[in-house]
Amino acid sequence: MPTHAAHPATGPTHSHCPYCALQCGMTLTPNAAGAGVTVAGRADFPVNRGALCGKGQSAAQVLSAGARLTTPLVRSAAGRLEPAGWDEALEAVAAGLARTRAAHGADACAVFGGGGLTNEKAYALGKFARTVLGTSQIDYNGRFCMSSAAAAGLRAFGLDRGLPFPLEDIPRTGCVVLVGSNPAETMPPALRYFAELKANGGTLIVVDPRRTRTADLADLHLAPRPGTDLALALGMLHLVVAEGRVDEEYVRERTAGWEPARSAAMAHWPEYVERVTGVPLPHLREAVRLFTAAGHAMVLTARGPEQQSKGTDTVGAWINLALATGRPGRPLSGYGCLTGQGNGQGGREHGQKADQLPGYRKLTDPAARAHVAEVWGVPPASLPGPGRSAYELLDALGDDVHALLVMGSNPVVSAPRAAHIEGRLRALGFLAVADVVLSETAELADVVLPVTQWAEETGTTTNLEGRVLLRRRALAPPPGVRSDLDVLRDLTARLAPEREKGFPTDPQEVFDELRRASAGGPADYAGISYARLERDEALHWPCPEPGHPGTPRLFLDRFATEDGRARFVPVTHRPAAEEPDAQYPLHLTTGRVVAQYQSGAQTRRVAELNKAAPGPFVELHPRLAARLGIAEGETVTVTSRRGEASAPARLTPAIRQDTVFMPFHWPGRGRANTLTNPALDPTSGMPEFKVCAVRLERAQPRD
Repeated sequence: MPTHAAHPATGPTHSHCPYCALQCGMTLTPNAAGAGVTVAGRADFPVNRGALCGKGQSAAQVLSAGARLTTPLVRSAAGRLEPAGWDEALEAVAAGLARTRAAHGADACAVFGGGGLTNEKAYALGKFARTVLGTSQIDYNGRFCMSSAAAAGLRAFGLDRGLPFPLEDIPRTGCVVLVGSNPAETMPPALRYFAELKANGGTLIVVDPRRTRTADLADLHLAPRPGTDLALALGMLHLVVAEGRVDEEYVRERTAGWEPARSAAMAHWPEYVERVTGVPLPHLREAVRLFTAAGHAMVLTARGPEQQSKGTDTVGAWINLALATGRPGRPLSGYGCLTGQGNGQGGREHGQKADQLPGYRKLTDPAARAHVAEVWGVPPASLPGPGRSAYELLDALGDDVHALLVMGSNPVVSAPRAAHIEGRLRALGFLAVADVVLSETAELADVVLPVTQWAEETGTTTNLEGRVLLRRRALAPPPGVRSDLDVLRDLTARLAPEREKGFPTDPQEVFDELRRASAGGPADYAGISYARLERDEALHWPCPEPGHPGTPRLFLDRFATEDGRARFVPVTHRPAAEEPDAQYPLHLTTGRVVAQYQSGAQTRRVAELNKAAPGPFVELHPRLAARLGIAEGETVTVTSRRGEASAPARLTPAIRQDTVFMPFHWPGRGRANTLTNPALDPTSGMPEFKVCAVRLERAQPRD
C-alpha cells in the first residue's frame, strides 16, 4: 500500500488551512534551501475561492523550529521539563498510564482530544482509548464548540451535520437569520457569502448582543440580552402562528410534533419577549416579516445560542421556527450550524466524543458496538460504555481520574472556570501532552511529545459542509518530531503489544479502516477513498459506495428519522444559570477576534497576528464606562463568582450597556475563561460560556 507519510512534495502542494472549519484551500510551495513553505490561496477551491484570512496567510510561520516543539520533554526530579529522547519519553508515558491503570482501574486513565486532529488521528485516538487503555473516559474540546447544535439537530432531523447544504447556497437564498455568529472575525472568507446574498437582493438578519462587523452588514440587527436567544426564537414563532405565516402543508406532510411545540411558543407573548430580551417589538415583527416573506430562507446558528446551559433547547427553538415556515429539506432553504474548529465535524464523527463510535454511531447501540468491534478485532463486550462529557471529565481530574493523555488541546485556557481546571490538571498523578507547541497545558505535563502539524503530514478533515478533504504533506517535519499516529502505535506496543498491528502509522491505511468502521453509520465514509479525494474535493458524506457522488444537500426527500419526518420539540424559555444581581450586576459574554484562534496556542506565536491583536481587552459601552469612571485603555478588573481577570478597557457603543465582552485567546491575568460558568446543558454537556454575571471596576483606584 502506498504510504502518504514517507516523502514530502518537491513542488507546489494543494492543501487546506489548519484553522477554522472552512478549511480554505491553499497552495504550499517549498522555499529555497528547504526553509519552509510559501502559502497562497487557491482560487479553484469553491469554499474560499482564493481568499485567506490573516491566520491562514501566516499559518506557515508556526512550522518554523523557533515557534514549536522539536524534542520530547520529561519532567526531572527537580521539577523542570528537560529534553529527552523518544524512547525515554514514550516509556515514561506508558509507565504512567500502566501504573495508574494497575492501581485504580482502566477508568482512572483518561484521554482528551482536539477538534484540530485529522479524521485519522481522531479515529485512532478513540480506538486507543477504548481498546488499549480500556477506558470510557474520553472526550474532546469540540464538546465546547457545537455540541448543542449537534444534539438539537439529531433530535429534530435524526442526523447532525453542520451545514446540510453547501455554502454556495447562501447567496442564492432570500433571507438568512444569523444567530450568535460573527464570521467577519471568526471565518472572514465566509463573509463574502453574506455580502453576495445582499448583492443578489436577499436580506440578512443578525442576532447578537454586540454590533459586530458582521452585524454592520445586516439589514436588521437584533441585540438581545445575553442568554435570551431562546425567548427571542419563541417570540418569533409566536408571531408566525398569530399572523398566519405557518406553512401548514409542509408541517402536515414533513414533520411531527407540531401541536406541543406550537402551544409552547404561544405562551411567549411578544410583549413578554420584548421585556425578557430587550429587543423592541417592532424589530421582532419586522424580523418575522422579512423571514417569512422570502421565497427561500435559512436559519444559521453558531456559538452564541449554543454555548449556554440551555443551548440544545435554544437551537431547537430556532429549528422549530425554520420547520414551521417550511425551510429544512427544501432547495436554498433550511437550518444549519456554522461549525468553528478546523475538524470539529469529523472529530466528533469518528470516536472522540464520550458517547460515540466511528461513523457517528451511538456507543449504547448493540448493533453499532458489534460492527465497530468486528472492524477492531475485539469482543463487543470489551468496549467500555459512555464516559463523561468534556467539562465533567476535566472536573474529575485528580479525583477518580488520575492520569490524562491530551492530544491537540489546551484546556488551561479554553475550559470554563479555567483556574479550577488548571488546579485539577495540577492534581493529576500523571499528565502527558502531545502537541505542536508548548501550550499552557503542556507546561504542566510530566511528559510532552512534539508532534507533526498540518503541512508536515497527510490526512483528511471534514469541513462545516460535511465536505471531506485531503490535506497533503508538503514538507518534512523537523528532526525529532513524530506523528500522533506514531505516538499511538508506539504506546500501544508498550501497553498492549498484541494490538500494535491495529495501529498503523500510514494515514491512508488508517482512513481505509475508518471507512469500514463508518460503513452503514449515519456518517458513512465507505465510498470515500484517498484516490477519489486526490481528484475530487466535492465529496460530502454520507457517501456509502465507491460510485456514490456524495450528498452535498441532505433531507431533500426525507429526514434521517425512522418515518422520514422532522421532529418539532416543545421548548420553553428559562433564565441563564446565573443572572446579574446586586453583587454582580453585568452580563459577561465571550468570543473571538480575527487575528487569534481558539486558545491562541499557535497564533500567539506569530508576530504579525500579535501586532494586530496583542492581548486581551474588556469591551464596554461608553455610558457604562462613564457611570463607573472608567477611561479608554485603563486597566479594569472583571470579577465573577469563579475569579477575576484584568485587561484594558475598550469603549464602544456597539455593545449593550448591561453587557461586557472579553475575547478568550489569552492566558494569565487576562484569561476570560477564569470567569465563565461551567453550568452544563443537560443534553449536550455544553458549558455556559456565553453568559455569566460579573462586576467591573478599575484595577487600581485613582489618587
